[in-house]
Amino acid sequence: MRNRSSIARILCGLLLTLASLSMAYAQNGAIYVIEITGEVDPAMPPYVQRVIAEANEHGASAVMLHVNTLGGRVDVAADVKDAVLNSKVPVIAYVDKRAISAGAFITLAAGRIAMSPGSTMGAATPVYGNGEKASEKVVSFMRSEMRSTAERNKRDPRIAEAMVDESVTLSDSLLKGNGQLLTLTAEEARQHGYCDAIAPTIEEAAAALGYRDARIVRTSYIWSESLVRLLTNSVMSSILIMLGLGGLFYSVKTGHVNALTLIGVVSIALFFGAHFMADMATFVEVLMFVTGVALIIMEVFVIPGFGIAGVAGILLVVGSLFLSLIYRFDMLTSDSIAAPLYTLAASFVGLGILIALMVRYVPQSSTFNRLVHSTAQNVAAGYVSAPNYSGLVGFSGRALTTLRPAGLAQLGDGRYDVITNGEYIPAGEDVKVIRVEGRKIIVGKTQT
Repeated sequence: MRNRSSIARILCGLLLTLASLSMAYAQNGAIYVIEITGEVDPAMPPYVQRVIAEANEHGASAVMLHVNTLGGRVDVAADVKDAVLNSKVPVIAYVDKRAISAGAFITLAAGRIAMSPGSTMGAATPVYGNGEKASEKVVSFMRSEMRSTAERNKRDPRIAEAMVDESVTLSDSLLKGNGQLLTLTAEEARQHGYCDAIAPTIEEAAAALGYRDARIVRTSYIWSESLVRLLTNSVMSSILIMLGLGGLFYSVKTGHVNALTLIGVVSIALFFGAHFMADMATFVEVLMFVTGVALIIMEVFVIPGFGIAGVAGILLVVGSLFLSLIYRFDMLTSDSIAAPLYTLAASFVGLGILIALMVRYVPQSSTFNRLVHSTAQNVAAGYVSAPNYSGLVGFSGRALTTLRPAGLAQLGDGRYDVITNGEYIPAGEDVKVIRVEGRKIIVGKTQT
């Protein structure tokens, strides 16, 4: 019995040793650092999802969000938050200087948070591109998202709500005054459970959060993600739309294809390609745009006038561009379309300026002059815009068809389209030219 108990103690000791070594290895393993910096834009979720997937695949100890941002799009931040919450490995956050607005929303999704000295976190009320506060519906959504995220990580939900809604009151009146949004300093965040450690560097933050001697793996956007981030930026999107539609206008206006057309095609291709990679555009929007352009071309070069085909083409083109600027349709409200509308409006303002410059300067260029006939046709050179019928005044003739009031008459040796002053003249009646107005020959009955 004694031998058996000794063996059992030895086995238990070995198991405990192996368990402690396993825990130590996990704590000292790699930490993948994700950069949550700059604007929170549509290119960020694919980057975050990619790095978390790599960390899960390689059995990393943790993923660290390196946060330094003034915010960005709420719908994009929601996707980043979901990726963080779905991670199999623990996710921690290090606020380096500031986590404002959407940045605070993303930070709260982390299980543990460290902050650098002097850093801040909060002020997460949603606003539009012009700085105006979003509607109550959008604020309510953001408030509930922040509350539920705080509750998931066992943090005071009222503090999270106060970051979004200035009307939320707190028991600690020193944190914020009435009618003010809450923004926490590093010390305030630690006192109220929103910061687990204050550290000046990423390495010290990892150690303070329990990952001593961990290997830090810094990550960044790959070239395709960086390109998508650049091209889906609201300013760059407006420029691409402006150049694309400008090239289309030039080709439709002149009926020729040249460098301006190529610039337009490349701009549109970059716009849709980047938004397609960011999961904002689909083949539906691309098909809408191509169909719209085809209808416009058909209206201009095939169908006389400008009617249903042209209007439908314009609506399809504008609609495809607008839909490609919307990130998530499941979060779409009447207020969330403000940012796409601002982008589209800016592009059309720029397009108007571009068209004005093209009309002003392109006709004077040597390239344009090779495409159009620029020689003036004037009266002195013998050119006239229409036949001159003034010499027919006083001519007599005969109505070849019934004039009701228009019809055909024989005047001298020629046949002419004529019109009366409103009177009815049967075929075969004698008529006389009373006057001529441009191309109109006015006749009346010959008085007997």
